[in-house]
Amino acid sequence: MTTQFHGPPPGPWPAPPPFFPYPEAPRPVGELPYHRMALATGRHAWWRPLVGTLVLTVGVFLLMLVLVVVSEVAGAALDRPLDADDMRSWGGVGDTAISLLTIAVALPPVLLTARWIQARPAGTVSSVAGRLRWGWLARCLVPAAVLIVLSFGVSMLLPDSGDTQSTEWVGLPTFLAGLAVVCAGVPFQAAAEEYVFRGWLLQAAGAWVRWPWIAAVPQALLFAAAHGWGTVWGFADLVVFGVVCAMLAVRTGGLEAGIALHVLNNLMSMGVAAGIAGALESDETAADLDWVGAAVDIPMILLYAAAVLWLARRRRLRTISPPAPETPAPVAPTGARAAYGMPGPGVPGYGVPGYGAPAHAGRGAPPYGPPYAGPGPVPHGGTAPPPAPAAPPPSAPPSAPPTEPSTAAESAGTGGTGTAERADETGNGGPAAG
Repeated sequence: MTTQFHGPPPGPWPAPPPFFPYPEAPRPVGELPYHRMALATGRHAWWRPLVGTLVLTVGVFLLMLVLVVVSEVAGAALDRPLDADDMRSWGGVGDTAISLLTIAVALPPVLLTARWIQARPAGTVSSVAGRLRWGWLARCLVPAAVLIVLSFGVSMLLPDSGDTQSTEWVGLPTFLAGLAVVCAGVPFQAAAEEYVFRGWLLQAAGAWVRWPWIAAVPQALLFAAAHGWGTVWGFADLVVFGVVCAMLAVRTGGLEAGIALHVLNNLMSMGVAAGIAGALESDETAADLDWVGAAVDIPMILLYAAAVLWLARRRRLRTISPPAPETPAPVAPTGARAAYGMPGPGVPGYGVPGYGAPAHAGRGAPPYGPPYAGPGPVPHGGTAPPPAPAAPPPSAPPSAPPTEPSTAAESAGTGGTGTAERADETGNGGPAAG
């Protein structure tokens, strides 16, 4: 014999727990500046930036080591000559390609570390919009190109304070090969440096501090140190570049401005070096800049920052993340859920938009499945239907009021009128019985 389930079974059962400890999804955090985007999903913990930085460092080191080993094994198999560091040399163009690729491999680990360690979308490293804003990046390329070409022309007119280098032409085939390698590799190399320093490191420090200046200075020092120690002027130029690009990331809400300047600056310097004999094979970096180069480069960086900020204000660029979605008001549980202390369907983790239904939910409409209408106990994940309302007791028909006995004369005098009046009083709609 089966029975319909309408609530908890009777009897001296123990009191149910006040709630079932199902984990709830954290609330997203909205309206954050760029350097605070590590807090976007509400999953931040003090250890995540530290562990993420360690994982990122190890991952990038392993990828670089793999590239070096592959280059050395292939060079030994092809009997390539050794350079001054006892490494297999592939010529100026080949060594440049390997060098650019060695830095570019840092880009995927940054995105994966943000996703896996900090439990946030990888696009939050790009901008507050959760993606790379290609339209804004294209607009930043215009002032960057103008100022880089202008600074290059000014530096050519100024006297060289260092040793005069050879400017022998390498020939058209070698120049085109070197230019193709530079154009293909520099965008990824420059973008990887921006994602590591102005992306991950800036947001890792911003997860602990609110002030962007405090978060911007450490990554700028590490950025300058990563280029090696050359001259004081070169180190200062790299620090200024790192600080300005970090502040542009905060004031514009993304890495696009820094990527545009970094890419075009490297394209100009390495593109010119591709046409000079021995320039690509040189070990000099931006850290070896002399005072003349720094005197031209630093004002160019500051002018670029002013132009980009003016464009951002003119276009009313969004510089903070969108507001967090609102949580619907919780619905009070009813029926068996109220008896067992289970939360209603408006609690986060139980079908709220953006979080998804829990794993214990049954088939059918989210989050609990369709109401159960069959015999027997309620299946796992189903819901019991509310008890049917009791039928109201049958009401007795209204009794007819007593009528005065009428004589035949009165009946004859009134005719149909008397019949109609009695029908209205009784509500029968027919002639009254005599």
